[in-house]
Amino acid sequence: MKRFVFLSLVVSLCSTLSAADPVEADFYKITTYTTPAETALEVGSIELLPDDKLALGTRRGEIWIVSNAQQSDPSKISYKLFASGLHEVLGLGYKEGALYATTRYEITRLKDEDGDGRADVFENVNDQWGVSGDYHEYALGSRFDKQGDLWVTLCLTGSFDSKVPFRGWAVRIKPDGTLVPTCSGIRSPGGVGFDADGEVYYVDNQGPWHGSSTLQHLVPGSFQGHPAGNIWYSLAPNMGPRPVDPIPEAFKGNRKRGEANPNGDPDRIVTERKRIKELLPPAVYLVHGKVGNSPTFILCDESGGKFGPFQKQLFIADQSHSNVSRVFLETVNGIKQGAVIPFRTGFASGLIGGRMDAEGHLYTGGSDRGWGARGGKPFCFEKLEWTGKLPFEIHEMRATPDGFELTFTEPVDVKSASDVTSYSMREFTYAYREDYGGPEVDEILAKISSAKVGADGKSVKLTLSPMTQGHVHELHLDGVKNAKSQPLLHSVAYYTLNEIPKR
Repeated sequence: MKRFVFLSLVVSLCSTLSAADPVEADFYKITTYTTPAETALEVGSIELLPDDKLALGTRRGEIWIVSNAQQSDPSKISYKLFASGLHEVLGLGYKEGALYATTRYEITRLKDEDGDGRADVFENVNDQWGVSGDYHEYALGSRFDKQGDLWVTLCLTGSFDSKVPFRGWAVRIKPDGTLVPTCSGIRSPGGVGFDADGEVYYVDNQGPWHGSSTLQHLVPGSFQGHPAGNIWYSLAPNMGPRPVDPIPEAFKGNRKRGEANPNGDPDRIVTERKRIKELLPPAVYLVHGKVGNSPTFILCDESGGKFGPFQKQLFIADQSHSNVSRVFLETVNGIKQGAVIPFRTGFASGLIGGRMDAEGHLYTGGSDRGWGARGGKPFCFEKLEWTGKLPFEIHEMRATPDGFELTFTEPVDVKSASDVTSYSMREFTYAYREDYGGPEVDEILAKISSAKVGADGKSVKLTLSPMTQGHVHELHLDGVKNAKSQPLLHSVAYYTLNEIPKR
């Protein structure tokens, strides 16, 4: 009898721990596909095709057509080689029966005119950007935007300099094949994509002028922060005059590398924005070492709830960390900003290409070649899908004049959510310098003075001081629980406060 009671207590305790300690896989399932034995399927781009098929572009210059990936049984998947001999297919778009591949040197239109499943027509759409032969001159392409344009983000030569035209730029390829220079200041892009309104974004990697990797809003005419490619403004009359250099002229030659300006003012984007009218700050810092190290694809959930409760939010992958993070964006004083929140880890290799279908299947793949990846496999092709179980998560994080308003996916426990000790916040930024990367600087420990739960039971208004323009506001919610006394699946968010809302 005693043994029975003891076993019952153990079973009850284990059940309680399980219920109180959910994991990512409970809510989002990863399916890993077997890939063709005859190739290393290093997926660099993915596009949706008619009849529930997919096109996979690879780093090795191949395009594969995939059937049955949407089915629940992964053994049903099949592959057919559509094209080979290209150079790093890091962008794919589909229109009117043709695939448009962004390669290192051009946009190529591919067609299968004889119906045998292999491309037999390869047409140059545009090749008006330069290629010097440097290994790092990647070209990352989008699918078609609402105007029928393709966007291409062009990595600098060696990720430091611009040896040939438009390296360090975002360009658009119009339906007639015309190249339109659109944004300067790009360093080492990892992906380009759209939000639900059709606004365009790219991710840049940590390096010179980038203390951390970032999500950047591609507003035509903007300068994104790295000056090396600005030498090509003479070839872009539509862009207007070249922006001034991000190092103040009065300070040139008067300081050592990595030092603050001689007058004691540090180099910060928030101050340089006042001097360089074209400079657009990062919409979100993808905090280095915490969120990831090498961001890649950008996807928007437009599945209407089939991918869970995060409709119209962005999902950003990371090659180094083999993960996907979630981004909530808002516009404050005309500038994009928002929060990045961890979402799903555990992918098999470094993620590069990604696409979500209307049914909420997120297809992804990539490789570890060149930089390594936490996933451990040399390459992969996988599917992420919602299990139907609702995670307790921060849903949105909006800035207010004196704090932040949070919404959650489930009702909160009022006692824990209204206790200011359930939260903590630190603020920091990165120096805006030519040094490679950099530490978190200008740390401030904010005081949270109140936490008020809304009448809906799913929102909390935090009042804090100070609110620091230009700083990342790192919020921890370790004490917050839902109505079932469960903790948040992810209890941290990083909000980039470019602008403080007006009262």
